[in-house]
Amino acid sequence: MYNERRLHHFSFYIVHSTLIHVPVAKDIIDRTLATPYGENAYKIVEMLTDKGFDAWWVGGAARDMLQGKIPTDIDIATSATPRDILAVFPKATVTPKALGSTRVPMKSDVFEVTTFREDDEKSDGRFPEAVVFSTREKDAARRDFTVNAMYFHPISRAFYDPFDGEADLREKLIRFIGDPAIRIKHDALRLLRAVRFRAQIDGQYHPDTYRALGEQAALVETLSGTRQLEELEKMLLTEHPSLALEDLWELHILEHFIPELHACKGVPQPAQYHHEGDVWNHLMSCLQAFRAEDGIDVRIAALFHDIGKVETFSLEERIRFDHHATMSSEITTGVLTRLQMPKKRIEKIAWLIKHHMMMGSFFDMPDERKTHWYYHPWFPELLQLFYLDAAGTTPTDLSLYEKIIDDYQHFLDKHPRPEKPLLSGNDIMAIRGVGSGEDVGKMIARLQVEQINGKVTTKKEAEEFIKSLTLEN
Repeated sequence: MYNERRLHHFSFYIVHSTLIHVPVAKDIIDRTLATPYGENAYKIVEMLTDKGFDAWWVGGAARDMLQGKIPTDIDIATSATPRDILAVFPKATVTPKALGSTRVPMKSDVFEVTTFREDDEKSDGRFPEAVVFSTREKDAARRDFTVNAMYFHPISRAFYDPFDGEADLREKLIRFIGDPAIRIKHDALRLLRAVRFRAQIDGQYHPDTYRALGEQAALVETLSGTRQLEELEKMLLTEHPSLALEDLWELHILEHFIPELHACKGVPQPAQYHHEGDVWNHLMSCLQAFRAEDGIDVRIAALFHDIGKVETFSLEERIRFDHHATMSSEITTGVLTRLQMPKKRIEKIAWLIKHHMMMGSFFDMPDERKTHWYYHPWFPELLQLFYLDAAGTTPTDLSLYEKIIDDYQHFLDKHPRPEKPLLSGNDIMAIRGVGSGEDVGKMIARLQVEQINGKVTTKKEAEEFIKSLTLEN
């Protein structure tokens, strides 16, 4: 537990500074420091302080505590250089591209510890090219938003807020530090960060910030796919993801970021089945239905699951989108490839989207075929996508989804999954004389179905099955 004696160590410093005002509630401070995560973050500050360095919790941690939340992501800023940090924490690691950031393990947690710095003025808009280690004051000045330039000292409980971030947070205001256009040109990621912060606090933009975001929207194209994807994922994990997506559209960022998604607004749907409106409105309604258990891959699938309706729209006896699930899967694969998502994740998300229209298909399947679907490793996430699709439709009808859940659970009760596969992927590759790849995964799945149905019960039978198996079977 944190040590109360540390308060005496800082008493002179607090009295002779402007850091007397501590707006964070004592209850929140105590509850944060009582958590293992908060205690570990406190310990890092304590160890750096013992070595004569200045160190603070910065940004999101201070913001969360001001909002009465216990922070779950604590970043630390310090006067110690990366070399100094490594001397205090020998197990820490420095990433060359991280520009002064060090990852410091403390028990079961890892913290980002960054040296106070000021950005090099040279930048192509993708990422600051260099940094200069500096003071806490200049470190605050180089931060993007006022609500991200607040510092909290867990030992002294002092609060440093040179740009009135606390006041802006009370107004739920996103405001750039300095000239917004210059700050965006220095690092275009700030376009996406501004939108995300607004969604995180359910806030509003300062007029100068709003204007600059729209005027500089095209700069989002200069960012790498990896940085774009990271921010998109963070937006989808906020409490108000649809607010972030609506802002991206309104500020003209989305048309340069994900034009395939931007095109969904204005694409009508059958009025009989979709009272929520067009394709865009449906997607936003799905985002509003997110639950805590919905992981990031399911959330991305929900965002993109109907993106193919733009290409498959037709007007016959009514509005139709024939084969839109397959088209959506293909378009999503292209988008996520551009965003540099790992191939395996793309494969899963594309699979979820491709099969999101299957809700009514399972009840008449024979058990052998159900085994293929219900024991598929991605099927639980497909169920989550089924739910979000139904919950995002007005009028909402979850009866079919609930019927599938009931059938799924009854099937699992009657057909317990084998505890251990009889052959590993390496075994199968050796038997077939092939390397790793998608076909090996298909053969593992087929063997599992045979085991579940009791048709293959020994390793020898499994080997014979794999030898005779053709993927067309």
